[in-house]
Amino acid sequence: MESITTPAGITLAFDRYVGGDAGTVILVGGAFSYRKFPKMVELAQKLADEYRLTVINYDRRGRGDSSDSPGVYDVENEIDDIAALVEATGGSAALFGWSSGAGLALLAAASGRVPGITKVIAFEPPFVVNHEDFVPSADLHLTLHKLIAEDRRGEVVKFYMTHAMGMPRPFVAVMRFTPFWKSLKATAPATAHDWAVMGDYMRGEPLRAADWSGLTVPTLVISGGKSGDLLRTAARAITAVLPNARHVELAKLSHNPNIALLTPPAGEFLAGTYTH
Repeated sequence: MESITTPAGITLAFDRYVGGDAGTVILVGGAFSYRKFPKMVELAQKLADEYRLTVINYDRRGRGDSSDSPGVYDVENEIDDIAALVEATGGSAALFGWSSGAGLALLAAASGRVPGITKVIAFEPPFVVNHEDFVPSADLHLTLHKLIAEDRRGEVVKFYMTHAMGMPRPFVAVMRFTPFWKSLKATAPATAHDWAVMGDYMRGEPLRAADWSGLTVPTLVISGGKSGDLLRTAARAITAVLPNARHVELAKLSHNPNIALLTPPAGEFLAGTYTH
């Protein structure tokens, strides 16, 4: 483990996988994700080993070995975190974001406040762009912040999964009896950061090209054919408003992806050999 302290005083922990000379990519995880999440580790290792990339797999603030800003949840702060990480790990890097982490990666690249971003991969950012699917309540943060402040972690997990992610209640109830529940509770307070990233873009409204005009670096949006309509619609919608983006949908992929299927297009795009 390595770590940096940002100008704002946040400690960011990360693992560095050195694969070769094909450039650097920073992995940006989504809700409940952290750098030791097995699929994040597998993705980092495969990108390094098979595509000669240097991979920075970090804990976003509030999870894993990184510190937090309790009660302060603002996407601009997480963009600053990414800027500090890019600077500290060589000055230039691509971003690979997963779920709400994809939203964060896209917003960071569009902000113009992170020098050195070379490319972006967005794997299934959960934008909600119409009212045909699940639309979270705009005031969801009021209950979420209250539950977090009271350290009711199990309730936070259930609330965020059902009210922000739209997962069926019976499915979430069963998850309480799985080995993953402990890690979900450990990262539960960080969901307030995920909502700070995504909340304004989950209101059932079309994405506006003007909001994304600053994202001019090459961008690959990836979705899975086995994912729900909401995520597949979101992938097409963000691709349509980005100045320099293409979209690929992988037939056998889901939001809980098979890393062996996800890695090839990602690795080829990052290494400059993608031709699809």
